[in-house]
Formats: sequence, C-alpha cells, structure tokens
Amino acid sequence: MIAGKADHVAKRHFAGKVVVVTGAASGIGMAAAERFIQAGAACALLDLDAERLRDCERRLNSHGGRAIGLKCDVASRTDCEAAIGSVLERFGGVDVLFNNAGITQRSAFVDTRIAVYERVMAVNFFGALYCTKAAIDSLISRRGLIIVNESIAGLAPLLGRTGYAASKHAMHGLFTSLRSEVKPHGVHVMVVCPGFVQTRLQERALGGDGAATDHPQ
Repeated sequence: MIAGKADHVAKRHFAGKVVVVTGAASGIGMAAAERFIQAGAACALLDLDAERLRDCERRLNSHGGRAIGLKCDVASRTDCEAAIGSVLERFGGVDVLFNNAGITQRSAFVDTRIAVYERVMAVNFFGALYCTKAAIDSLISRRGLIIVNESIAGLAPLLGRTGYAASKHAMHGLFTSLRSEVKPHGVHVMVVCPGFVQTRLQERALGGDGAATDHPQ
C-alpha cells in the first residue's frame, strides 16, 4: 500500500542520482539499495551494523556499483547529521532519501516499560526526522524524493505493538504534512505502508523489558 501518487514517482530516473538508504545492511533497505544501484544511482548505505554494512558495500561495488557504507545510529542526531554531511561532501548532494531504518516491539501495553517506547520512537520517528532535517536543503535544491518506509501499523491499530504503531502513526503525521510543505519546491514524499515482511526486524523485536524477544511474529 502506498500513500502518495505513484505515477509521479514512476516518471523519475535514478541514473546519476545520489540516494541515501538508512537501515541498508539487510532486509528491505539492502534490497532497495541494490535496485537503486542497478538503476545507475550512487548509494550511501547507513546502518548501525558495521560488519553487515561492509559486506553489503563490497557486494554492491563488486558488480560495478557506486556504494559507500556509513555506520550510523539513526537514534543519534549527531550521527545522522555527520552521515548526511559525509554524503554531501562525497557526492555533492542528496537526490533521494529513503528513511527505512526501524525497530519494532512485541508486548502488551501493561507489560511494557516506558524505556521501550522511548527507544522505538528514537529509532523510527526521530531517526527519520533527523536524517530528513539534515538532508532537506539539498533535497529542495535538487527537487528530490523522500521515501518513508512506514507500515500498515501507521494507518491501523496493531495488537501487542502499541509502541511500534505509535511511532508509525507519528511518522505518518510528519511526512504527509511535510509532503504539502515541500511539494511547491518540487520535492515528493512517498509513504510506503507494507504489511508483514520477513526481515531481521522481527528477529530483533523488543519485549516489554527491552530485551529482544524470541517468539515468532
């Protein structure tokens, strides 16, 4: 499910463009980075997992791509600003920002510590906000594209994932509103709302105590 005008994005060409993908070392982020590379874009891969990030960078570049890996904790404003700053210095600008990095939780509200909500919001909501804020001037100057990997949980309730749903609803409010602000500048905001996808996100879901859970999705 996509909230936005897909036909607008379909007309874009990515050859020679600079794309930033957060959460790029696995799952949807890695797959998206590979497609952007195939389309001729240069890709900055942001992720907290340095080892997987190096593997992803090597694999993409082994096929003739232009990819750089940048270790970044999106929950850190300074990390996001530094990473985007490195991209601007290396490539001269940002044409596409794919806010993909995320974390989930799986526990009943009554059993979930406040710290879990704070962590989920820090990664999902503030991570996307920090990266977008750091890149927005370049995106406006280049009439770029912001993609947000939200979730169906940003549009509907999701049992046992109140923290995750709250962060995705917050993202939906931020980016659908931002779409209206930046549209006159030629910047498009695409909000992608998938259902369940088998990625490492589910393997690292936080339980009520903040530790990773080990039961199936």
